[in-house]
Amino acid sequence: MEHPQIKKAALILAVALTIFVAVKTISELKGMSYIGKSVNAANTITVSGKGEVLATPDIATFSFSVSEEASSVAEAQTMATEKSNAILASIKAAGIEDKDIKTTSYNIYPRYEYRNAGIYTSGTQYLAAYVVSQTVEVKVRKLEDAGKLLATVGDLGATNVSGLNFSIDKQDELARSARDMAIKDARKQAKILADSLGVRLVRINAYHESTPYQPYPVYYAAGKDMMSSAQAERAPEIPAGENEIVSNVTITYEIK
Repeated sequence: MEHPQIKKAALILAVALTIFVAVKTISELKGMSYIGKSVNAANTITVSGKGEVLATPDIATFSFSVSEEASSVAEAQTMATEKSNAILASIKAAGIEDKDIKTTSYNIYPRYEYRNAGIYTSGTQYLAAYVVSQTVEVKVRKLEDAGKLLATVGDLGATNVSGLNFSIDKQDELARSARDMAIKDARKQAKILADSLGVRLVRINAYHESTPYQPYPVYYAAGKDMMSSAQAERAPEIPAGENEIVSNVTITYEIK
């Protein structure tokens, strides 16, 4: 015959197990109702902001090339070096520092021509000369000197004087200012929209920034034939204009 205490304990255990199984089953059934369904994302609004900064360029950059050819590499190098050094000396005498003068390319290559070319034949190839060319980039920090330097370089025999580009020394600082303006604009738009919807801004869910590519305009280009001694005497005026630095941001806010 079972003891009454043991019988009572067994009954309590059986009831507890029944309740546990029932709770577990209900929980599993509730979980099944979410299978195949996406969890609702927090309510959000997305706004855009734009910031613009206008600045006058304070740096001008141009390039010039020197090219010479001769029957030997050594002779061509000597001729090119003499001409290049004369131009560089003139540039430095105008106040351009060494840090703002940079060689961007230096090439040596043979130039071939053809003899006895006919209607049905290209002729015989022979070595006509060796060509040595050097291209130098110059950064001008006094814009009022840019025109004079262009004239000087052309007058001293540069083979090619190419594009005068304008830029801003503190471009990064101005870009940050434009971005700050864009963020403030987006925040203002978000508050206006939230008030209209009767909701409250909680936190930022996402942020994206885009800065459109802004090419610097080319205002001047000249070759050797275009830059005569007469032009060197009256250096061209170089208008720098203004550069526009733009920042666009998109911000997504969680709302309640």
